[in-house]
Amino acid sequence: MRKPQTDAEAAGFLLKASLSASTGAIAELRSEGYEPWLDRQFAAANAQTARGYFADRGLDRVDANRFYNSAIIGDYMIWSQLLSGGNPVRKRIAFALSEFFVASLSGINLTWRGPAIGEYWDILNRQAFGNFRELLQDITLNPAMGVFLNTRGNRAADPRTGRVPDENYAREVMQLFTIGLFELNADGTNRLVNGSPVESYTSEDVTGLAKVFTGYDFDLAGLAFTPEVGGTRQIPDAEYTRRPMTADPARWVPARTTGFHSPEAKTFLGMTIPAGTGAAESLRRALDHLFNHPNVGPFFARQMIQRLVTSNPSPAYVGRVAAIFANNGQGRRGDLGAVFKAILTDTEALDPANVANPNFGKLREPVLRYVQLARTFGARSNSGNWLIGDLSDQASALGQSPLRSPSVFNFFRPGYFPANTEIANRGLLAPEFQLVNETSVAGYVNFLERAITGGRTPVADIALDFAAEVAIAQDSTALIDRLDLLLTGRQLSQSVRDTIRTAMEDVALTASSTNADRLRRVQIGALLILASTDYLIQK
Repeated sequence: MRKPQTDAEAAGFLLKASLSASTGAIAELRSEGYEPWLDRQFAAANAQTARGYFADRGLDRVDANRFYNSAIIGDYMIWSQLLSGGNPVRKRIAFALSEFFVASLSGINLTWRGPAIGEYWDILNRQAFGNFRELLQDITLNPAMGVFLNTRGNRAADPRTGRVPDENYAREVMQLFTIGLFELNADGTNRLVNGSPVESYTSEDVTGLAKVFTGYDFDLAGLAFTPEVGGTRQIPDAEYTRRPMTADPARWVPARTTGFHSPEAKTFLGMTIPAGTGAAESLRRALDHLFNHPNVGPFFARQMIQRLVTSNPSPAYVGRVAAIFANNGQGRRGDLGAVFKAILTDTEALDPANVANPNFGKLREPVLRYVQLARTFGARSNSGNWLIGDLSDQASALGQSPLRSPSVFNFFRPGYFPANTEIANRGLLAPEFQLVNETSVAGYVNFLERAITGGRTPVADIALDFAAEVAIAQDSTALIDRLDLLLTGRQLSQSVRDTIRTAMEDVALTASSTNADRLRRVQIGALLILASTDYLIQK
């Protein structure tokens, strides 16, 4: 059984697989070993849901607060999920999936936007360790995704008006959610013909597949409609945002006897669904065909490795994970639990030598930096509601906010690298660097300082608890040892440690020093570590 040999190895693993590290989790991981510990995390039921968040606070009721028009309650929900509560491994994986199957709160315009994005998040959590095929279907029929990529209300062609099916979802489900732009070898490298990559689909494939995603709309059957307070509009129950979209016109409001699904034959990627095949059967066949495409395993594996472990996995690493996607060892394709275990426990992911490898690792995303800060230091919400809104502003906030991608292409592209840099000179990728510029670098440090010290910030509702650190603040070496372990997995270089310790010791402490002085020393240490390049690049 493979186990971490040191606390640093355990902490480094936790910071990839989870949302933070703690002394308790480090001890458990060292005792149990990687695979048993992950098995226990994967088996834990999802005890904290978006549905529960909204229901517990009355945010899915029609009243004078007009939450049905609010996007910010979606922000409150996702921050509450990420900053608090159990299931941190499930949530970490769900967040990675949210950057692959992208739907954005910023791009869905419907009544009950908060519960809509909440159901999308709940799907990612429910299916995080399930099967890729089932997740793909749930995402396809999710109302938030239906609005975001125009499946909802998509209709069959009408020669009289010149209407044709909307091709948005058909294109993105191939380009971004399943097979990618080019045919791949089993190790994720491009398959070349005469030295050139081969496109994995054509515009005709998009047109043919688009016919599959016609005839779907919200399932409003049997739901209550409540008059808007002070108005005449009828507001549907938020439950419709949680139901899969339906192609059954009898479940639409108003109900119809016929729908809008395309009756034509649907030809794409070498497959033809015969004319007259109904919506549900067409969808099943289409998604089965996409799921079984040989590109899916390596395409998905590479991007999940990038999100969790390193921006530049070797082809061998990608190939090993893709092989698990194809067959989990029991003849099952698309087993996400097996895939994520393979990613996190691969020899390349666990090799201690990679801590010193300049080509290994990834830039920590701003969202994950703040989440780690909050969880490491016991964040609590003063209101109990986690009142944090959109933190996308680069100058005053994080420059990134969960479930707020500016487009379906995520916050950053998997193939991005900053031009005219050493990264580019080495032929490396650095996706998260797409978020980095002069404004975002300064904005992050300013945000961090206010978040740590409790200054007026966009996260003023959140309080941190540094009691454990204050208790050892007198010993600057012990303090930086603890902070280095929990925040970086002991990846600070000696020179950076010395610089930070010197800065902390500028706050002189004696036996008569107040807790406020000790807290200031702790805050300086945490701030400087979280702003250091040794922390920002996760190994």
